[in-house]
Amino acid sequence: MINVTKTFFPPLEEYNTYLEKVWKNEWLTNRGEMVINLEKKLQKKLKIDNILLTTNGTLPIQIALKLLVDEGEVITTPFSYVATTSSVIWQNCTPIFVDIHPEYLTIDETKIEKAITTKTKCILATHVFGNPCNVDEIEKIAKKHSLKVIYDAAHCFGVEYNNKSIFKYGDISTCSFHATKVFHTGEGGAIFCSDEELRHRVYYSHNFGHNGPLDFHGLGINAKISELQAAMGLSVLPHFDNIVQSRKKAVEFYDDNLNWNNLRKIRLRDNLKWNYSYYPIFFDSEEILLRVQSKLNQNNIYPRRYFYPSLNTLNYVKYQKCEVSEGLSKTVLCLPLYKGLENEDLKLIVDIINTSLC
Repeated sequence: MINVTKTFFPPLEEYNTYLEKVWKNEWLTNRGEMVINLEKKLQKKLKIDNILLTTNGTLPIQIALKLLVDEGEVITTPFSYVATTSSVIWQNCTPIFVDIHPEYLTIDETKIEKAITTKTKCILATHVFGNPCNVDEIEKIAKKHSLKVIYDAAHCFGVEYNNKSIFKYGDISTCSFHATKVFHTGEGGAIFCSDEELRHRVYYSHNFGHNGPLDFHGLGINAKISELQAAMGLSVLPHFDNIVQSRKKAVEFYDDNLNWNNLRKIRLRDNLKWNYSYYPIFFDSEEILLRVQSKLNQNNIYPRRYFYPSLNTLNYVKYQKCEVSEGLSKTVLCLPLYKGLENEDLKLIVDIINTSLC
């Protein structure tokens, strides 16, 4: 079976080395040695000056919305994983959907200002498949209208844009370290912000609001990552560059061998160091996509329809028309992409797609 992704498992002995330390310390949570060590290593690897690890990638978005918005309207994208929109609703805010760019797939910055009202508090945008939003234009718009900016950078571990980490953009950026990601901690995530006062609020918010064992700075929830998760991250991190290189080779195979007469792919930003996180392709119609998907499934190959449906059509949001997102979400299919995907598997995938398109 060839799935859309496959979790990278580090050598068991490497993971056990960290687990032995956990057992020796008798410390499973509340920011132990593994968590502190992983944060330091990630800061060095990503060339950033702050990171707070969390137990998943959704809670950071919810914390960001709680601290920066709390209520009101949030301008956001309809083309993302459901957690982007569900977090807005969960925090009792109102999502205002702005359509996406047809090539970059990120929120169309030229349409943002038209969506701003007196109730608008924030822009929550997604760097789609590791492809950055037009961060410079979004920053200009945000400053002009005194809005906060949150970036859902779930796909972006290791991504650099204009020679700096993508996590340095926005008031807050978030990332997912889920098992399906290029770098993972099994379950996990992170939150990034450069403002010292805001960073302090983020920190206590992720730990029940604690200020020491008995006092409290304010309201908080439990978003702490465990020592076991951090140990997995410490075991995976040394293999990250090799993982990216392996995925890069698979991407290049797809690029060189798919029949692009009847397909198209994402347009990546200039000045981008990409992490090869996903491989989306777009068909001319949903009918063709379903036909190709069926052929692949018959051969035990299981790509996935990221992102479908368009989030503005969810049954718990008020429908707002987004023609580009609605159209593309019906025709996008992410192909298998992970370390260890063999050439014969890639050839089979490509041959089935090309033959099905004829």
